[in-house]
Amino acid sequence: MLNSIRILNSKLKNFALLIVLTLLVLPAKSDEVDDLVIREMEKRNIPGLQIAIIQKNRIVKTASYGHANLEDNIPVDNNTVFSINSITKAFVGVAVMQLVEEGKLELNKPISSYLPELPEPWHKITIRQLMSHTSGLPEILSNDTGGLISEESPDAAWALVQTLPLKFAADSQFAYNQTNYIIIGKLIDKLSGQSFKDFIRENQLKTLSMERTIEAGFHNLNQVVKHSARRYTLYYGNGLSNIKSEFYSPMLQTAAGMSSTALELANWLLALQQNKLLTQGSKKIMWQPTRLTNGLTQGFNPLINGYAIGWPVVSRDEHPAVVAVGGNRAGIFIYPDDDMSIIVLTNLMGAVPSKFIDEIAGVFIPEMKKENGFGLPKDIKLLWKALELNGYENAVNIGQHLKENKNIQFSESELNTWGYSLINQDRAKEASEVFKLNTQLFPHSTNTYDSLAEAYWTLGEYKQAVASYKKVLQLKPGNEYVIGQLSKLAVLLQPSAN
Repeated sequence: MLNSIRILNSKLKNFALLIVLTLLVLPAKSDEVDDLVIREMEKRNIPGLQIAIIQKNRIVKTASYGHANLEDNIPVDNNTVFSINSITKAFVGVAVMQLVEEGKLELNKPISSYLPELPEPWHKITIRQLMSHTSGLPEILSNDTGGLISEESPDAAWALVQTLPLKFAADSQFAYNQTNYIIIGKLIDKLSGQSFKDFIRENQLKTLSMERTIEAGFHNLNQVVKHSARRYTLYYGNGLSNIKSEFYSPMLQTAAGMSSTALELANWLLALQQNKLLTQGSKKIMWQPTRLTNGLTQGFNPLINGYAIGWPVVSRDEHPAVVAVGGNRAGIFIYPDDDMSIIVLTNLMGAVPSKFIDEIAGVFIPEMKKENGFGLPKDIKLLWKALELNGYENAVNIGQHLKENKNIQFSESELNTWGYSLINQDRAKEASEVFKLNTQLFPHSTNTYDSLAEAYWTLGEYKQAVASYKKVLQLKPGNEYVIGQLSKLAVLLQPSAN
């Protein structure tokens, strides 16, 4: 396997061998997207990837990179099928809205109106709450790889979950939960008069001739699908490994299970955009994030900060997005204000393309590049502008000036996040200056000194890293992680190691 990884890393540098462009665009943009994708693949150890970009109601780029199968040296091409995992939920969201348009379903009605056989404590939960993971239902999964809470059988797990208490009051918080979508599957079965798989196949996939998606079906996590990308992960440690997934119960297939290609997903997005699957009004409802009782939205992380009807949402002042993500390996970003959509499929659990899709958008919309300050909080962006103009070596003085004279209250976590973003942009020196400012503003936080130590380590400035880690130990004696880091640095500081 290590040889395969070395081969992959070597071949990723060979532009001609690995890139298969299936649609030509302007050379400058083509080159910049390809270069960005290859850098991310190298940095994240992604074996294979497909991309499709839609702009102004047309597909402007599709491309394939790397290997679908490392063991047999099989490259990705435009017909390679990738697992899309929870992006399946976006198809379910469309299916639910189609039932709403047919007059068979109301999102704000309690589930008991349609499935009265469910446990009485569940009766008041609405369809919207199920779809947006704000229901408070107990979780039927025991792990992240499809294991159920009962090892006896799926039926036993379903029976058991119905006896468990609610986790929280509906709409009080967001908790990603597959029990919600098992119920939605049962709901679609009943209201459509056919299985949810047939309903999606007939009303979305066949309508758009998504032949590869139809061929793959809803069982890719269990069965062999021809011409498909093998699934890998770095989560088990010791380098790249094949994913050891549980048997994925058919009742979970509304939550995950589908496979597709970037090109077929692009055509599906175009159909949505052109109102061929839903009306404009239904899409607006489907993409409206659910607000909690505190008035806020909540999602997976600070970027994906809301959840709607099967679709997560990126709510922000500039370039908001509706997204679908799956298995930490696949992502779709729709930028409604920019008339652009980007699809990235990979065969690596842990690739997390949501972390770099905005950068791809930045090729077409330069203000969206991280290097241009995109995504920074308002106060941090003021600091960014000042440091870009006056030099990062002045971060401490400029930061203190902004705090004292402009009444800016910097957030420790926001500064820290920005620092790591700079490291990811290969700007570790600038990151170290931001982390220095953070230590000055928050001198009693161990996290600020730990981050500064990491920046120094990245720069090869091992003595400064040692000094920062020792500051952590002063604040928190006995920190085992830091003690371990200092042991590693001691080896690096030995004369033979230099």
